[in-house]
Amino acid sequence: MLIGFFFAVCFIASSVGAVVGAGGGVIIKPLLDMVGILPVSTVSFCSGCTVLAMSVCSLIRNRNNGVQLKIKTSTALAVGAVVGGLLGQILFDLVRKGFGNESVLGAIQATCLTIMTAGVLLYVIFKSRVKALQVNHVLPAVLIGLILGLVSAFLGIGGGPMNVAVLYYFFSMDAKQAAKNSIYIIIFSQTTSLISSLIRGTVPDFTAVYLIAMICGGVGGALLGAAITKRLNNSGVEKVFNILLLVIIAIGCYNIFKYTHM
Repeated sequence: MLIGFFFAVCFIASSVGAVVGAGGGVIIKPLLDMVGILPVSTVSFCSGCTVLAMSVCSLIRNRNNGVQLKIKTSTALAVGAVVGGLLGQILFDLVRKGFGNESVLGAIQATCLTIMTAGVLLYVIFKSRVKALQVNHVLPAVLIGLILGLVSAFLGIGGGPMNVAVLYYFFSMDAKQAAKNSIYIIIFSQTTSLISSLIRGTVPDFTAVYLIAMICGGVGGALLGAAITKRLNNSGVEKVFNILLLVIIAIGCYNIFKYTHM
């Protein structure tokens, strides 16, 4: 029963995540926190592994879909995201050990994610009134990537809507470009986070069969997402992204209430 549930959640989340470039973890993490089946730290780890598998599959599947991958820009962002991912992992462990309480950790993550997503939604709503930038230099891109990596690693979401919004604003990418380049960045940051957890011995306890089900769901979702992307134009991708933001905010508000009343 639970195996099917984990597979379904990751399949649906990864399908949407592959379309918009958010990675899927931004749905998986808060949704599994909401149902409370697994500890917060275990959800973060399993979500990250799922997002990594989904991102690799999605990028391979979409390699010839005609959407440009801006290698110079996205690699600079990815390098920053690698460093940020390591810092985010350290911050996560410090907060977890400092409070020694999964509920407090969950409340902090839910609050940060909800506020961040609400900010992205406001930007998307008023995007037409905001002049996008075109950052061409490597150093600013690395610094932006560092912040993205830190936030996604700390929240355990492996990317999220913030990636996409940053690519919209700082690099003037359209919806499909932002989605593909975001997935590229996620691969680097999540690989680093996973290796860091293994080396530092901070991998939480988890049930292997649940993780396998989640990864299979992530891969299946990536394949479906790739097929959906081919049928959507930029406007369609933006609509899916907007709906995703509203869902994340709703789940986040519930999780904040849940963790602060435990």
